[in-house]
Amino acid sequence: VVLSTAAEILASCCASPSSLVDLLPAASMKLGVAAFLLAAPACVSAWVTNPKMVSPTSKYLSTCSASFATALKMSSDQFTVGVLGDLHMDPRKMEDYEIGHGHWSKIFDEAKSDHGNVALCSLGDLGESKSVRPEETSELFAGTTDCHHLAADFLGSFGVPYEVVGGNHDLEGIDEFSTDEANIELFLNAHGKPAPHFIREIADKTLLVGLSSTVFRSAKYTSHEVTIDDEQMAWFEQMLKDHPANEGWKIFVFTHAPPNGSGLRVLQENHVVNGCCWLNHSDDAKCRKFIELVREHRSIKAWFSGHFHLGQDYQDSITFPTIDPKDGPYPNRGSCVFVQTSVMRSGTSRDGRQQSRLIRGNKDGFEICTVDHKNDGKIRLDATITYRDDSHEVGVYAHEDEVLQDDKYFKVYQPSAGDELHPPDDGYIGDQFTEDGTLVVEDVSMDTKAWWNMACGRVVGMLNGNMIEYDPSTLAPLGLIVGADELVGKKIAVIDSGLEECLVENDAPEGMEGAECEGMEAREQAILLIDQESGAVTVVQPNEDGSYWRKIVRNKMIRMKEARRIKAAKLFAADNDMEDANVVASWGPYMTVSGTAKNTGVAGLTTAAKI
Repeated sequence: VVLSTAAEILASCCASPSSLVDLLPAASMKLGVAAFLLAAPACVSAWVTNPKMVSPTSKYLSTCSASFATALKMSSDQFTVGVLGDLHMDPRKMEDYEIGHGHWSKIFDEAKSDHGNVALCSLGDLGESKSVRPEETSELFAGTTDCHHLAADFLGSFGVPYEVVGGNHDLEGIDEFSTDEANIELFLNAHGKPAPHFIREIADKTLLVGLSSTVFRSAKYTSHEVTIDDEQMAWFEQMLKDHPANEGWKIFVFTHAPPNGSGLRVLQENHVVNGCCWLNHSDDAKCRKFIELVREHRSIKAWFSGHFHLGQDYQDSITFPTIDPKDGPYPNRGSCVFVQTSVMRSGTSRDGRQQSRLIRGNKDGFEICTVDHKNDGKIRLDATITYRDDSHEVGVYAHEDEVLQDDKYFKVYQPSAGDELHPPDDGYIGDQFTEDGTLVVEDVSMDTKAWWNMACGRVVGMLNGNMIEYDPSTLAPLGLIVGADELVGKKIAVIDSGLEECLVENDAPEGMEGAECEGMEAREQAILLIDQESGAVTVVQPNEDGSYWRKIVRNKMIRMKEARRIKAAKLFAADNDMEDANVVASWGPYMTVSGTAKNTGVAGLTTAAKI
């Protein structure tokens, strides 16, 4: 390149010295490219051989790779990012992906021509969570080598660098890999990732940052909780400290599920009640950590998530960090806009929408758009965010809710505690405790909306006939306490249960003398369910950590083993002339208030019901 360019200059000079003025700009660009090629031959060779090698720009990659990823910029502040929700790719059903690919290719080609700062981010859950060869095997496709290679080929085919975060299904290759670590290694290798997280500078002082779920087989509760491990959290927090808002940094975060405190309210009910709605959902402190970081680090400008398979036509699928005081209390979400992302394939949509998100930004702010894959890839502006300064911005919705007649989604009721300008919402009944410390909710129905603070700080409320626990800081729903099947038609009472003075009773069980006083709080309470027709009163006991919501759904690996035991029991019964046998399972741990455990029967299941 250097020699040929020099020859062009000499030839032009000899033929017509005046033409040298026209030749110099192009010659200068050629020489600049040549200098870059000479400085980074290994990187260029890899990129030319395999376009997917233009993968995550990360602090874990060599300086060579990082330099190459920023060398193609044509405009320093403009950028375009495509955001894909849960793909759940199925090799038998590729038509929707091919259509979506065509929509995005046009957008990316235009952006590359305009400014060159372009990237694609996938929010995970890359493969179908069922067998794609049911006549041959029951092996789930999600999380397998074939799954990740198919997804990598698709994501790498757009002609722009791509990033991907792991979702709750991306380590589901349970027949192929015995450990999460082995499955993670495949995930990283398939997508050219040096680590589960990523960081990419898409424009001047504008970062794309992603965090992946890394727990499936070893999940304490449901395997479909999106869990960000401690190592990633430490990296994330340090990265935020290293890129403060007062130095002009702007950070866009990508995770599979949203964080607690995002304010997103178009959710799937099963995610709320089963404890897999928010990042690190089952751990109070770790779950709340994300919104605490958002509040502390105002360089975080947007947070994109998927997980719910619901569309982008509702305003509650985007929440702003600030709102007009006349519209309600200050939401306390730092400087961050939270954005929910839909899906591309029809078979994975829970409300019929097939949509992706498009981000277009510059130094003054950014737009959030919808790419509608059911409408020829039509681009619709959803919201515009304008930066007022490094730590403040203004968001404006571009359209009202577009709700279809047959929409069936769970628009969660989220309590509002109010602020100095606004009272709590109409559902708040915490001011209705009587002088003796009693609160009563009469005749619970499916429409009952009520919430209150327990003396211990926990927040309890009613939603769709269910009793739900809410996070005390964000008032986001945490999980199910009592289901509508058990609650509707009953009365709730919250009463004081602490003792005014501790007396050692002579008739207390041996070893339990004085136990009533152990760990007494200033004010101890009990939640009662009262069936006035039968006279039954049920005490709702909290978990040992003080929380009330039930961790009902457990680790998938354990549940699969339990299901196999039940199946084996049924086959055994049939082989022993007991075709009509009633096979039930008895689960532990067995709970009792007695200091001596003598019985293990489960009332109503393996022994007679008590009510």
